[in-house]
Amino acid sequence: MDDMSNNIGDDIIWERAKELILYPDAVQRMEKLQTDIVAANCKEHIWLIEHPPLYTGGTSAEPAELLHQNFPVYDSGRGGRYTYHGPGQRVGYVMLNLGQRGKDVRQYVHALEGWVIDSLAVFGVQARRAEGRIGIWCDNQQGQEAKIGAIGVRIKKWVTAHGFAVNINPDLSHFNGIVPCGITEYPVTSLHDLGLDVSMADFDAALQHCFANFIAAISKK
Repeated sequence: MDDMSNNIGDDIIWERAKELILYPDAVQRMEKLQTDIVAANCKEHIWLIEHPPLYTGGTSAEPAELLHQNFPVYDSGRGGRYTYHGPGQRVGYVMLNLGQRGKDVRQYVHALEGWVIDSLAVFGVQARRAEGRIGIWCDNQQGQEAKIGAIGVRIKKWVTAHGFAVNINPDLSHFNGIVPCGITEYPVTSLHDLGLDVSMADFDAALQHCFANFIAAISKK
């Protein structure tokens, strides 16, 4: 596990996993950190990881949207529907104490989306929210609107868990086993699919660069 400097002091710990993390192991650690933050026994965390190929179902997942069980399937407990995680996708587990930052869940989700959008903009991607559709969207090389990132959160006693997943260079065919987030009419894309040579470390650096604005957005009273 790598520690990452965050340039905003030592109040929030950043970690980046060096290896693929099994989903049950990740959830177990994430929930332990969440519980410890609730109890004021540890600092807030940003944990950046990759998973082996798998599908997760959120609290709104519909069984019919699991088309092919090509990979392990897990109930996640987060909001949302089915999504895919796998190598080449940056998953960010965000464990922050909203009890100290205004207690506004809607503002938090909006700011989380904004953080991903701002980070993608570092590479010239004009990503955006889409009215009535969950996730982060942009135009692919065919000019079609496509999903490049997913958002899903779970909050316990005002401490957040889960977070975001952004497609850097995953195998996009792996998304064919589900209806991603319940949306059938739009494809998925990635930075690689957009013709951009962006490493995971490059994207992590962009997340850190844009982090201060995200924290400011969720800390407004």
